[in-house]
Amino acid sequence: MTAVAPRLLLPEVPAVVAGTRQAVVLTPDGELVTLDLSRAAARVRSAMPLVCHARATARRLGLSSLAAFDLLELFAFVLPARFCLPTPRGLAVALELPEPQDPAEQALTLVLAAQRLLALLVEPGRAQRSDPLSIAGAMAQGGWPWARFVLAVQGVNLESLPDDGRFRSAFQVWRKLPEWAADAPEPQPGQVTVEPNDARRRLAEMLVRSRTGVGDSAGGERVSEARPQQADYAGAVSLAFTPRRFSDSPNLVLAEAGTGVGKTLGYLASATLWAERNRGAVWISTFTRNLQHQIDGELDRLFPDPEIKAKRVVVRKGRENYLCLLNFEEVSRGWVMTPRLAPALGLMARWLAETRDGDLQGGDFPGWLIDLLGGQMTLALADRRGECIYSACDHYHRCFIERSVRRARRADIVIANHALVMIQAALGGDGEPWLPTRYVFDEGHHVFNAADGVFAGHLTARETTDLRRWLLGGESEGAGRNRARGLRRRLEDLIGDSGATAEALDEVLNAARCLTGEGWVARLAGDSPQGPTERFLALVRSQVMIRAHGQGSPYSLEVETINPIEGLIEAAEALEQALRRLATPIEALAAALAARLDDEAVDLETDQRRRIDAMSRGLRRRRERTLMQWLGMLQTLRVGAAPAGFVDWFGVERHDGREADLGYYRHHIDPTEPFAATLGAQAHGLVMTSATLTDGTGDPEKDWQAAEARSGAIHLPHPAIRAAVPSPFDYPAHTLVLIVNDVRKDETAQVAAAYRELFLAAQGGALGLFTAIERLRAVHARLVVPLDQAGLPLLAQHVDGLDVSTLIDIFRAEDAACLLGTDAVRDGIDVPGRSLRLIVFDRVPWPRPNLLHKARRAAFGGRRYDDMIARLRLKQAFGRLVRRADDRGVFVLLDPMMPSRLNGAFPEGVEPQRVGLAEAVRLTRDFLALPEA
Repeated sequence: MTAVAPRLLLPEVPAVVAGTRQAVVLTPDGELVTLDLSRAAARVRSAMPLVCHARATARRLGLSSLAAFDLLELFAFVLPARFCLPTPRGLAVALELPEPQDPAEQALTLVLAAQRLLALLVEPGRAQRSDPLSIAGAMAQGGWPWARFVLAVQGVNLESLPDDGRFRSAFQVWRKLPEWAADAPEPQPGQVTVEPNDARRRLAEMLVRSRTGVGDSAGGERVSEARPQQADYAGAVSLAFTPRRFSDSPNLVLAEAGTGVGKTLGYLASATLWAERNRGAVWISTFTRNLQHQIDGELDRLFPDPEIKAKRVVVRKGRENYLCLLNFEEVSRGWVMTPRLAPALGLMARWLAETRDGDLQGGDFPGWLIDLLGGQMTLALADRRGECIYSACDHYHRCFIERSVRRARRADIVIANHALVMIQAALGGDGEPWLPTRYVFDEGHHVFNAADGVFAGHLTARETTDLRRWLLGGESEGAGRNRARGLRRRLEDLIGDSGATAEALDEVLNAARCLTGEGWVARLAGDSPQGPTERFLALVRSQVMIRAHGQGSPYSLEVETINPIEGLIEAAEALEQALRRLATPIEALAAALAARLDDEAVDLETDQRRRIDAMSRGLRRRRERTLMQWLGMLQTLRVGAAPAGFVDWFGVERHDGREADLGYYRHHIDPTEPFAATLGAQAHGLVMTSATLTDGTGDPEKDWQAAEARSGAIHLPHPAIRAAVPSPFDYPAHTLVLIVNDVRKDETAQVAAAYRELFLAAQGGALGLFTAIERLRAVHARLVVPLDQAGLPLLAQHVDGLDVSTLIDIFRAEDAACLLGTDAVRDGIDVPGRSLRLIVFDRVPWPRPNLLHKARRAAFGGRRYDDMIARLRLKQAFGRLVRRADDRGVFVLLDPMMPSRLNGAFPEGVEPQRVGLAEAVRLTRDFLALPEA
């Protein structure tokens, strides 16, 4: 390398900000030019412009791709594991620059951001956990546009970089990661009671210790005592933190807390106090990642010191959420032969060195990096197929997943998700000394749906392909081949000279070839299935295509399994025999591995014992919970009807109009029954809480019965404790509910016009909710131009290419923005203040009338069941509108068929008004124009 004087060079290229109709171009000479999108695209196509989010800019310019100097890539390099919204304004806020007010200022912001980032890279005294010089040098060989300037500011000339491979180790940042150390098992937790007054005192303490008033504390001021409703709630949920009264049932508290009560701090008061007194962990379970990180943030009140908090609080997710160091190493090995991978590897390496916990699905990983770098270089680096080799891995003692698991064993509070908690309970701890005894299920209204996914059986192309890959490893050519580690590779150093074990392994691998292989989509579409599983699935697909309604729609298709077409029963019997030939050696292999723990007890090292035990349990788990379930389903086809309590169907899943999966599906009619049988019997104390636990029929007893049915409480031998704390908000004074009665919901043009006029009346801060993706996209296409003309940014799920969390973050930061989304946005959005002042729902959110719903409707009360689901969905959406005492908002439903019996979805005193569109627009404009309380 040739050293030169450090200087702040910038690319002499235009800075481009693309809107929905026009683009602003700031030339290197300082001239501002406004062009229509086609002319702007022609101008910058080969100019390597300075942009914020190259892929989003390309989409707006109508280009398939755009080579550019992307400020987000530079931000990710200079400030890895730091938060930044992927917009010019987001860059300005993150870098403490003046916030731009129009596209011209945004273009200038891109230049200022580039200057600030390059200056920060060489800021004196700045600690960095990876070497920016060597990583940038490696990225330069892959053609990273910013490399020249990153090197120059560090005093290195790009043209003088040697081409001798000295940068091959640049990405080996894992070598400097800290290692975890093994600890002795924790003792069982104690039985010290948390009394209601104890919980109230802890709550007051948490509020006093608040440094910034984040979350529940309104207005950001320090609060010396809890609000009455919050204190009442804390006292009520403390009853779950008393010694268990019965051996076969937990102390279950069903606690509904109206919006604004502050339930998060309310239950954390009892949970943290119980954990301290009893030296045990309380697991907080949520449904969305957003809430996981929100709860983590609330605990800053009690643990302001980050080091102490890191020991006491752990965010726990499934293995598929964390970056696998071995996957990263194996991809990075080949970058010299495939230099184009270097820019993405460099950005991932910079993040890997700085990340708190290696979580790729939230936390400190920027969601927009997935869109910029692609899934193969981000999400696919996780352990997504159960291919971990545990202690045989060179990275085992640095592994993010293993560190998270071990930290969770010693933490006071573990913040997990519903699916992980249910799976862990169903597996009986999966090797843990004992399971937690105290749980809080926040977002408890989602327990039914979460259990539905966990306890279902899917004999599908995707599931059988995943099992084959877990057993055989990757079989196709390509970059991902080496990373798909099969059973032989995970076991080869454990088998040793054991002939019986090696023979059982060979039998397993030979039998595994009966499962669906990679490339099944093309084979089944071309009517050329290979092996018994694909032949069975091909006939399943034929039955669906012959009998299903809605062939021309983009939605998934399904039919009943009864009266199978010719040949399907014979194919099912052949597959059943093949799966039994696989199940037998799997059991033999698991038994042989377990026997080694006894036969070689003196010789095996601790890590070997753990790996052998984990592999034996993993094999048995797949046999019992997967293969035996599939075998039971196949046997059912001969009988002709699903067992009592289940519903079966054949289906073809479509995503964006393409076939994504197909197969044989089995679900519990009531999935809370197995949930209660596992977690309910094992837990000592359980809180299920939400703002929308109960139904809104107007009959309190029926409303609570609905909550008990949806939570699984009815399956426990002893009754739950009911607690309800109303919202402190004055909803009648601060909200307006309008039902528009003159818009045809099946006419896209009318629906889009209604959204347009309502969004304009509110001047942004509007959330549009849809019950179908296709309608969302159709309305979006008609809103883009008029909203842009009015200066209202429009964001959309399934259109913008950004993850839901990033979209919501942008929406929160822009109080004039509008956002279109589906259920995921409805469940994940938490936007207090003027950023959300209008919600428009395209129609009554009735449940989709599929075969599973048909069976549940028959079991749970017919029309009453439909009404309950629709009311709860409306209730959840309405609850997003007012998050603080001084918020005000309008809720609009564009469905004249809204029955009055669903009005119980809205708070007492809030009476929906049935009006025409013109009146709804006027009322919205006038209501939101009033001075805020």
